[in-house]
Amino acid sequence: MTGRLAIVGIGPGAAELVTPLATETLAAATDLVGYGPYLARVPERPGQKRHASDNREELARAREALALAVLGRNVAVVSSGDPGVFAMASAMFEAIETGLEAWKSIEVTVVPGVSAMFAAAAKAGAPLGHDFCVISLSDNLKPWELVERRLAAAAQAGFVMALYNPISRARPWQLGRALDRLRAALPAATPVIFGRAAGRPDERIETVRLDEARPDMADMATCIIVGSTETRLIERQDRAPLVYTPRYSRESSR
Repeated sequence: MTGRLAIVGIGPGAAELVTPLATETLAAATDLVGYGPYLARVPERPGQKRHASDNREELARAREALALAVLGRNVAVVSSGDPGVFAMASAMFEAIETGLEAWKSIEVTVVPGVSAMFAAAAKAGAPLGHDFCVISLSDNLKPWELVERRLAAAAQAGFVMALYNPISRARPWQLGRALDRLRAALPAATPVIFGRAAGRPDERIETVRLDEARPDMADMATCIIVGSTETRLIERQDRAPLVYTPRYSRESSR
């Protein structure tokens, strides 16, 4: 007998940004598997078991969830944001592909969630209104040289960029290097949004020019959005500016 497995996105942190489908799926699970702080955001329910693990144990966490599901449990793997964006869905499918043959028979569902980039973008305006890309600055699973090449290519191609995993104690220098690479390719006045903990009580949303952006303005709870040459800033008296990228490109009129 095999059970079911759902990979559930619980959004960036605010309870009101958890979707009804995510809430329903979590409530129906017999077992919750996830990083401890993410599990703490899910209301406790009688009879439901919790299996917490450290943040860097994605594959071990995926295998534990699959081992429970193959025994007939109804398992929910808790992921922050959207599980398909630098989160647990990819790790889960990697574990299925390389793991036991029985795991391929488990019914697997991905429940989408609100990604941090969408929460941060909404607080600032509409910076993702035209073509954009998403890049992780972590070099845990790819070389830093590849990160820099992708940053340069995205800037040259005119993409707005959402940057995840910008800085940590283990990687204190990489955001500075990334900003330097972007300054070499983009105008100094390009808007940069530091969206920290969007939707949570400790939220901080700050918009600065690219030439004013500093590594100490971010931590691991920050999603950074770097505008393109098309991105605009609407200054307002006594209010934060509105940042948006038009739906069209000026190149279309050439």
